[in-house]
Amino acid sequence: MSFRGKRKDGDDHASDDGEGHVPPKKAPKPSAAVGSDDSGDIVICDISKNRRVSVRNWNGKIWVDIREFYIKDGKPLPGKKGISLSVDQWNVLRDHVAEIDKALAENT
Repeated sequence: MSFRGKRKDGDDHASDDGEGHVPPKKAPKPSAAVGSDDSGDIVICDISKNRRVSVRNWNGKIWVDIREFYIKDGKPLPGKKGISLSVDQWNVLRDHVAEIDKALAENT
């Protein structure tokens, strides 16, 4: 028969009365910088109530993130709907802004 997890002798362990046991104090979190959120992303702008543009460092690469957010437990969290552009992709999009504006003007 196995006695795994059971003590044969109660004299060789610490008392369970809680005396002398003080949990370590947690260090306070540094306050978030202006224009950033709790995850460390740099929030560039809020496009609408639940959409924002941010710049993030993920897996050692920089991304321009355009994403919808949802609220859970009073905290905004990123949703599935959105796109993350690499710096190269962002540069291509930025270089074509004039053409996008022209196409918008023609269709409105």
